[in-house]
Amino acid sequence: MGVKLEAQLKCIYTNARSMGNKWDELEAIVQQDSYDVVATTETWWDDGQDWNAVMDGYKLFRKDRQGRRGRGVALYVRECFDCIELDSSDDKVECLWIRMKVKANKGDFVLGVCYRPPNQDEEADEVFYKRLAEVSQLPVLVLVGDFNLPDICWKYNTAESRQARRFLGCTEDNFLTQLVGEPARGGALLDLLLTNRDGLVGDVLVGGHLGLSDHEMVKFSIIREVRKGVSKTSTLDFQRADFILFRSLVGKVPWEAALKVKGVQEGRVFFKEEVLKAQAQAIPVHCKVSHPGKRPTWLNKEIGSQLREKRRVYDLWKKEQATQEDYKGVVKLCREKIRKAKAQLELDLALDVKNNKKNF
Repeated sequence: MGVKLEAQLKCIYTNARSMGNKWDELEAIVQQDSYDVVATTETWWDDGQDWNAVMDGYKLFRKDRQGRRGRGVALYVRECFDCIELDSSDDKVECLWIRMKVKANKGDFVLGVCYRPPNQDEEADEVFYKRLAEVSQLPVLVLVGDFNLPDICWKYNTAESRQARRFLGCTEDNFLTQLVGEPARGGALLDLLLTNRDGLVGDVLVGGHLGLSDHEMVKFSIIREVRKGVSKTSTLDFQRADFILFRSLVGKVPWEAALKVKGVQEGRVFFKEEVLKAQAQAIPVHCKVSHPGKRPTWLNKEIGSQLREKRRVYDLWKKEQATQEDYKGVVKLCREKIRKAKAQLELDLALDVKNNKKNF
């Protein structure tokens, strides 16, 4: 793998309040504006979202809320960047920590995303503070997330509640500076961007919503030379695939008898395993060089124009020159156009699969 250096990372963070019907729009925004890092809180994902959480051209790191509905955090990083996930196995806190590899003589840096629920107890807080102190041992840290501590005044570094004062003290102990200057949800400054290095983070901007989430997005840049690999990835080679063998292998599976005694989840797992077994025998694999920045086919000019229109109406709404209903209508139309474009692409691929297996 060849290695180049990227001097600046373009980043975006949002509290999604459930990725559900917002996923398509997030992917469109990320691909349209070519973000390098995407951080989200309150994904509300579980194991059932494995297949539709993948974003082309990005590595996905995620921590779902196990056994319960809601919350969860995730990080997308361009697949060309050299990074590893740090251990964050403690289930009491919802945090992800990624170590980004940079130029050897400048040292790596840690990128974290965290969601602290409003009712989090002090025991869980202390687990987070301990982990934060550990990752802060690295000279450079960037942490973003929703911490639900509205009573902290970051201008004067004061706080009312005991938990807020403890959080503020922890940031001071680890030499962290908070960079979000305006509330991203109503009048409350809940979404924070923290770093321990002056000049590392710039271009901080609060604005725009993901779908109808009540949190605004936070956009920023990390000014750091990150190792960028020109990597080769494995992909299925459909030109050399033996589809007769594939159909034969799939046809030999006793589907009706096997699925009859399984629940929905077990049936899904069984189906996936059998198809992958047939795939391994009938479809060879080859390596190809990834091309970062290549847009998905469905992201056409009409969608790009609709995303720009959404931003325009949002700016008017902020200036009280448009109503909230105007903005909601544009959001709905944007979501519908993205879904329609994706569905049309899938239909076209399905209709053309016999003539053009490579596209499929």
